[in-house]
Amino acid sequence: MPLPPLSPEQLVKPRHFELRMSLIFATLFVSQGTHLPYFPLWLQAKGFHAEQIAVILAAPMFLRVVTTPLLTALADRARDRADVYIALVAASMIISAGYFLPASYAVVLAVSLALTIVWTPHSPMADSLALSGVRRFGSNYTSMRKWGSISYLCANVAGGFILTAAGAQAVPAIIFAALGAALVAALLAPRLGRPRLASPLSAAEIQHSAPSLFNAYFVYFTLGVGILTASHAFLYGFVSIYWKSIGIGDTVVGLLWAWGVVAEVCMFVFFNRMFASVSVVRVMVIAGIGAVVRWIAFPMIWPLGLGVAGFFGVQTLHSVSVAMVLIGLQKMIGETVSEERTGAAQGIAYFFNGFFMAAVTLASGPLYDRFGVDGFLAMIPIAIIGLVLIGLAAHSAPKRRIGR
Repeated sequence: MPLPPLSPEQLVKPRHFELRMSLIFATLFVSQGTHLPYFPLWLQAKGFHAEQIAVILAAPMFLRVVTTPLLTALADRARDRADVYIALVAASMIISAGYFLPASYAVVLAVSLALTIVWTPHSPMADSLALSGVRRFGSNYTSMRKWGSISYLCANVAGGFILTAAGAQAVPAIIFAALGAALVAALLAPRLGRPRLASPLSAAEIQHSAPSLFNAYFVYFTLGVGILTASHAFLYGFVSIYWKSIGIGDTVVGLLWAWGVVAEVCMFVFFNRMFASVSVVRVMVIAGIGAVVRWIAFPMIWPLGLGVAGFFGVQTLHSVSVAMVLIGLQKMIGETVSEERTGAAQGIAYFFNGFFMAAVTLASGPLYDRFGVDGFLAMIPIAIIGLVLIGLAAHSAPKRRIGR
């Protein structure tokens, strides 16, 4: 299907396009790099128990799998996506101020639900702007997007130092300030008009193309990816709380999170050198085995006296259980999905990932409450189910790659 022609205005590259997009990515991921490792610690400091924390974390996940595709579709129809992006970042900053209110369970849950509606679309919308630059002007996506990974890493580390000095009470202030910085960068967003291809995760694109994607191979594969990803829910929700409970300080907690990100980035850098000739199914099997090993190892580190060094070792498996899953999914889509259906394929995978992650996060609260760190053992059968689905995908794989 040919793309619609560009207007004369859309053929003009905005000044400093790559620099402006790099700044958007850099500011975008600071708040996310603070929220994932440290928000559960703030919730615990406010007196919420594990099951309440699980609900506060999981409920927004269920909501955003519905709202994010709708908002990205809205942005695609707007006169300029930058206007929608600015509005969403501004709304995120304003709503995040709700965490400064007295922290009752109802207030924190309500703020979290409202915030996820306007916060989660930031990343796919920034990707949409950057990818338009790649298609129209030959910009290098990696050179822009890498600043998001760098800022996420820095937020992990800096957050630990800040919490060491100021305590978990600083988390809402960090998120609010980071979203303020993201708003300043958003005001510099390049004006590109409407996209010629639907944005990643757009509801319109999913609705249009999804029926043609529901073959056995794609469904089994994306379900397997979603469930393998969901096996990390216990880690994301409660590992910071666990580390703190055994006396590990905030600074080291931040470094442990950052080490996982470093391992992930290293896999992205060296994947082609190590696994270029490996089939996508085998990549996913390696990732699934890495997840199983990780969940077996986590509860054993401290009792065996391996200490913080042991946790750094097991965090290195982030390169396998997370990075290889992400790469494997994109590799499968690139090999078997035609270009005009790529947005819908990403959207379906996003839905499966989000739904299963939310469900397992919800279950992780009672698991941590009753079993503590041994709750990681419950992630093993989840990862195995993901591996079984990947195996079913392998048996129904297409005989040839789908043409572009």
